[in-house]
Amino acid sequence: MAAGGPEPGARPDGRALRLYSRVVGALVDAAMAIAGAALLVSFVLIGWAVVKRYAFNAAPVWVDDVVGFLLVAIVMLAAAQTLRRGEHIGVDLLVARLSSTGRRWALAWAAFATALISSVLVVKGWDAALFAKTLGLVTEGALEWPSWLLMLFIPLGGVLLLLAAFESFWRALAGARPSGAPARVAEDDG
Repeated sequence: MAAGGPEPGARPDGRALRLYSRVVGALVDAAMAIAGAALLVSFVLIGWAVVKRYAFNAAPVWVDDVVGFLLVAIVMLAAAQTLRRGEHIGVDLLVARLSSTGRRWALAWAAFATALISSVLVVKGWDAALFAKTLGLVTEGALEWPSWLLMLFIPLGGVLLLLAAFESFWRALAGARPSGAPARVAEDDG
């Protein structure tokens, strides 16, 4: 190894990519833990509401509202992990027929497009939340929660998705598989 130079065959961006992946992974894992807890709370609430409705003829009207709010949180917080694992919807039939270089560019393009959409979620979601806060909007239904608090899940999920999209773009250009992808994805790269 030359003094101060990279090892032969080593990618100069490998260490930075691994560090970035660890940071994004920690953030996305925390978001997934919250999404998982929200999913469990939803299941418990739905089960409790069903029992109340059919056994006691006393359905709690607020459960549907809470579960709807939690569903937004679950989707927005889990989207980044889905992208990191390479499990977002894609045209696998087409991409599988491309050469290795073509696949890398297709994955890079998909990550770039995801980053653009994520940016829209961040900017427009933040604008909508601020607008709702300015007007003092509350949710409709049995519960009247401040809408802007719930709307914050949109830009939060957008930021997480943007971070994961940047990681996916970087990995595609570096020729690395998605960070959380199962081993079978790596076998398909051959």
